[in-house]
Amino acid sequence: MAYEFRLPDIGEGMAEGEIVRWLVKQGDVLTQDQPMVEIMTDKATVEIATPRAGRVLQCCFKEGERCPVGEVLVIIDTASDASRTPGPAAPTPLPTPLPAPVAHAPTPRPETVLATPAVRKLAREMDVALTGVRGTGPGGQITADDVRTAKVSAGLVAPTPRPTVTGDVRIPFRGVRRKIAEHMLRTQREVAQFTYMEEVDATELVELRSKAEARLSSHDVRLSYLPFFIRATVDALKKQPQLNSYLDEKAGEIVQRHEYNIGLAAQTPEGLMVPVIRHADKRSLLELAREVERLATAARTGRVSPSDLGGSTFTITSLGALGGLSATPIINYPEVAILAVHKIAKRPAVVDDRIVIREIMNVSLSVDHRMVDGHDAAMFVAEIKASLETPGLLFLESR
Repeated sequence: MAYEFRLPDIGEGMAEGEIVRWLVKQGDVLTQDQPMVEIMTDKATVEIATPRAGRVLQCCFKEGERCPVGEVLVIIDTASDASRTPGPAAPTPLPTPLPAPVAHAPTPRPETVLATPAVRKLAREMDVALTGVRGTGPGGQITADDVRTAKVSAGLVAPTPRPTVTGDVRIPFRGVRRKIAEHMLRTQREVAQFTYMEEVDATELVELRSKAEARLSSHDVRLSYLPFFIRATVDALKKQPQLNSYLDEKAGEIVQRHEYNIGLAAQTPEGLMVPVIRHADKRSLLELAREVERLATAARTGRVSPSDLGGSTFTITSLGALGGLSATPIINYPEVAILAVHKIAKRPAVVDDRIVIREIMNVSLSVDHRMVDGHDAAMFVAEIKASLETPGLLFLESR
């Protein structure tokens, strides 16, 4: 009999999911709990497995298309004889959304394909079926080199990205990249944004961080500048609560948040994401350092979990040594502000009427002018500047 598998709500009130990659095709025989498809929600990309064994009759949406929650995602023949042997496909051929070329001849799919999101993305771009790739990583995990080796062995040219006759390269606009674009456009559409910039003398911060990192070496944690920026931001938000808020347009109210959940804009193999340090106001500098390191590692390896995403009340973006001099960061809607911290570099400065070399950095604050005025933005940045220029106070325990 035909079983219609409908897309479940796999997020908090999600309305639809984007089909990132089909892991099966029409005619494939499935075992129960076998991964079928990768779906992107607002928070993360997840694998969905089949709750029943059987043969795939139809994949109802193509890669890159969006499936509303509750709509039929895939139709499976669950008749007893359908799940024993592959056999022929249904009498009336149905369209399949998968690309025709594959790296290897189809083989029975194991229960789990071990591969990071970055490797899965590479496999999609090279049109390599991970089910036919032998993993050489720990525990049989498929690495990027395994995918490239499989492609070379197959002697196929990857269709995406694909060069045109003029030498241009076409890359599918979907997945995380399209989700980022939609989010940025919504911000530009909904928010009256302006940016305020200021210079910070970080000389004492550089010295303190160097000493603190040496002291913390026994705790097996790397102390970057981000924990200091987070602490300074939280202290400023307590004094300027308007910047830790959002606009409830239906109710006609500005909601000032009682929690301080700081999002950290991070580049990941899947694209830009914003993992969140929750209850940042209740964490010591050491605890902030550990959480920053955990999230940074997860972002680098493509292992950011859905529980690490969403729910931020204020966002900080930093490119570290690549941070440049200034920027106009785009607000992480529905928040009302975002802080960009730029690189620290030696520059000439005037101190006590003398020109000296100091460690200088800039900060850029973008705010929603509907709720935050220029004076509020200037006061907020002044609080952060004062904290970073006298960083010893930031070591005090959370209040």
